[in-house]
Amino acid sequence: MAGKRISKSRTAYGQELRERREAAGLTQEQLSELAVMSRTHIAHIEAGRRKPAPDDARRLDRVLNTGGVFGRFLPTLDARSLAEYFEQVAEFEQQATVIREYGATLVPGLLQTEAYARAVFRAYYPPKSAEECDGFLVTRLERASILADQVSPVLWVLLDEAVVRRPVGGPEVMAAQLRHIVELAERERIRLHVLPFSAGAHSLLESSVTLMWFDDAPPIAYVEGLHSGTLHDEPTVVLDSQAAYYRALGDARSHEESLGLLRAVAEDYEHERPR
Repeated sequence: MAGKRISKSRTAYGQELRERREAAGLTQEQLSELAVMSRTHIAHIEAGRRKPAPDDARRLDRVLNTGGVFGRFLPTLDARSLAEYFEQVAEFEQQATVIREYGATLVPGLLQTEAYARAVFRAYYPPKSAEECDGFLVTRLERASILADQVSPVLWVLLDEAVVRRPVGGPEVMAAQLRHIVELAERERIRLHVLPFSAGAHSLLESSVTLMWFDDAPPIAYVEGLHSGTLHDEPTVVLDSQAAYYRALGDARSHEESLGLLRAVAEDYEHERPR
């Protein structure tokens, strides 16, 4: 895991909002009603985890009579340091009502089996101890508990064909991993699409991405790279990320075709299994 990165400017912004709200004698719930924002969103802003939209900042200034403080300082909040590297993403997963994932090179964490995840952790560099890998494994499997609810969050998964073809952990592990994904799709817990090699260049070539929507807060986009992750809530960045996802989805195989591919590849892996 990468180190923690919390934006000092967002923390200061949130502290200022909390102090101004308390000076006005308002609870978060009361401020949410006056500013026409959700209480949860205000709580995230005060904690330094989220950034208000420009309209939200203007309403906060109006309700708290701050002379435009929150609107003026809004551009100083750096989207690249929105929150802790991944701990915050895992928290948002628990709150999301809709999640759309694109796996460029690996099965997304929410769908990983224990054996697949362990193979991924063992490949980390610098190498991790067995104890560290066990800790990562517990956290990853706990995240998948959100799939126990048959309805929420709604989960769409777009996989590059490379994810299906790369034998992470070996043939036996990969066969079980693909069967697990198929089982989730067959009981309509996830919607699955595979982006085939034949699609060539596409709009998500550069990285994996996770899109999340919420009942009471603006959507976000999370992009991950080597030893780093960026959580975006800037409306234009989020919209661009959503558009890139949907454009790539247009080049993908249908849900049924994707399931057929995973079944066929799983069978191939099973035939490769050492006897």
